[in-house]
Amino acid sequence: MNKRFRLPLWILLGVALLLIVAHLALPHLVLNYLNDKMADMGDYQGHVEDVDLAWWRGAYSVDGLLIEKKDEPVQAPLFTASSIDVGVSWRTLWRERALVGEVILHEPHLNFVDDNEQDNDQTGGGVDWRERINELVPFTLNELRVMDGQLSFRNFDADPPVHVYANAINASFYNLTNTSNQEQGRVATFEGEAKFFNQAPIEATAHFDPFTDWQDFDVNLRMTGLDLTKLNDFSNAYGNFDFEAGTGDLVVEVEARDSQLDGYIKPLLHNVQVFNIEQDVKNEDKGFFRGIWEAVVGGGENLLKNQSKDQFATRVELSGSTKDTDVSPFQAFLAILRNGFVEAFSTRFERSLSEEGD
Repeated sequence: MNKRFRLPLWILLGVALLLIVAHLALPHLVLNYLNDKMADMGDYQGHVEDVDLAWWRGAYSVDGLLIEKKDEPVQAPLFTASSIDVGVSWRTLWRERALVGEVILHEPHLNFVDDNEQDNDQTGGGVDWRERINELVPFTLNELRVMDGQLSFRNFDADPPVHVYANAINASFYNLTNTSNQEQGRVATFEGEAKFFNQAPIEATAHFDPFTDWQDFDVNLRMTGLDLTKLNDFSNAYGNFDFEAGTGDLVVEVEARDSQLDGYIKPLLHNVQVFNIEQDVKNEDKGFFRGIWEAVVGGGENLLKNQSKDQFATRVELSGSTKDTDVSPFQAFLAILRNGFVEAFSTRFERSLSEEGD
């Protein structure tokens, strides 16, 4: 009786031993594979510190991801994440009978950098990120979730340096491979919330085709209750004025059809103070002409705001094309959006406010 089962027992022990060896060796093999693939990604390079496998749920996790510019020195990396979980989406497998992947980013930080020298700008251009993701994720990616992320816009050449950021980002991208509603075309959905400067709540939604180069999409964003003094580094660098006091709300609606943008940025400012005689005119660091300019800005705001509600509204139209032979579609979109924010917060007083509601 014992002899009948001796051979199967040795087979089971051998299989168990192979599994143990694979469990110990595969993380190192996967780590080397990932670092090899990310060593040369066009204008960028990447590195991960560690990889762990979770056989029981068909997943693996990556710790300490860093992606930075390869040749040009930038003071902030393009992307970092404390850990990334990559696994099978059991929900999609159960509902759609499709083997697709789900990725969860823990504490990801994405940094866009504006530089006086265009070669040192950091926008993520120059890399086909979809191709890179396909190489790093062993199955089709359908859902991406962000947990406690941060998105930053920086300018290290400005004085003082500019750092505009949204943190506490919790967001989800759904249907990236169109496993649902296939008859409606390839439409992915984004839903997210965050805090601007760790203070003002933001909510945003978007719809887009993940298989095109920013040709068709729509983005809606709303922010409320921002302390405007937190924008002073930005307004100093790009508008040559700063806020003494006030709060602001912001609405952004943008859509693109066949690479043509259409939309607006609409800030609503409350109880704004831009000009302060003691701080702006008598401040030797700002200079005489800077004080005069802030007086003009502040005076224009006082003339055009709704006096009964002590608020000022403007609307900056967004238009242009994401097609540009010199830059990527994403870079073109960022440039248009950045210029719109600059114009919006420089308070273009020559625009009529008659179309704006109270």
